[in-house]
Amino acid sequence: MRIFITGINGFIGSHLTEYLLKNNKDWTISGIDLGNHRITHLINHPRLSFVKGDFIEQQKKVAEEIKKSDVVIPLAAIATPKTYVTDPIKVFELDFEANLTIIRQCVQLKKRLLFPSTSEVYGMCQDEFFTEEESNLVLGPINKTRWIYSCSKQLLDRIIVAYGNEGLEYTIFRPFNWIGSNQDDIHNTNGTSRVISQFIGNILRKEPIHLVNGGKQKRTFLDVSDGIKAIALLLENKELTSNQIFNIGNPTNEYSIEELAKILIKMMQLRLPDRELNDNEIIQNTSENEHYGMGYQDMEHRAPSIKKITELLDWYPSMNLEQSIEGILKFHIPEVKKLLC
Repeated sequence: MRIFITGINGFIGSHLTEYLLKNNKDWTISGIDLGNHRITHLINHPRLSFVKGDFIEQQKKVAEEIKKSDVVIPLAAIATPKTYVTDPIKVFELDFEANLTIIRQCVQLKKRLLFPSTSEVYGMCQDEFFTEEESNLVLGPINKTRWIYSCSKQLLDRIIVAYGNEGLEYTIFRPFNWIGSNQDDIHNTNGTSRVISQFIGNILRKEPIHLVNGGKQKRTFLDVSDGIKAIALLLENKELTSNQIFNIGNPTNEYSIEELAKILIKMMQLRLPDRELNDNEIIQNTSENEHYGMGYQDMEHRAPSIKKITELLDWYPSMNLEQSIEGILKFHIPEVKKLLC
């Protein structure tokens, strides 16, 4: 099998590439991305070909790679809430328009598409556990621009399913708050890092952790290693997963953002014994408008039903939140030392 990945140097792309090269000896991978810092150790692998560049600007090369491949995984996307508010057009142009071009090429060339949707398509759904076929997808008003990411992904899901009715072979997967090592740069100070990377950076820089609306909103966290194994099963089981949508998350691993912050502070205290980390001093509450801007709106909970993937592919998440954070902090130990010098 030959697999083509856009966004191969991203969080999911880099972990997926490393896993597939290690565990699937007869598969080859090609990929394109703006950088290669997450996959530097893989660049010379004999079963990997990498193109450094913007996949939007290199349409000819992308078309060539799609033509040579059996499966296409378009992982390139903007997935940071602050950007949904500050630059919604950029989100639309990349997440929707650019990926629609790839989807249509898969249709034209009759290639299998493994498409990364998002848990955000469910929006403010009130179901206790979101299901792929039955849950309503509920978005907020137009002036809340944070929904442009969710809306773009949801419309692509609908387009893919429509093309599936005309012969496209696809599998859609919806990640629910995947976390793990090398997710974001902990030195990033512009607010575009995702939650755990942001909080680690705040603590190391002796900055307050800002909990939007008190951090009462709940999320279910999945270790990226569990998520990657699920993707591999989707790839390996074409007959079972063709023209299907799958949630990939850990419904038993549910915590509020406030609980996440306190667990992270406690675990970082063990690695920073010479620094007093006090919850009451580090944590500050803020409103969503102050933190993200007037175009933001949040949802209180986001928990998946994973009945479909567990019953069909016998996949179950194995890592709890503390184990995931432990791995993340181990990865950043050199960064901790550098910042403490």
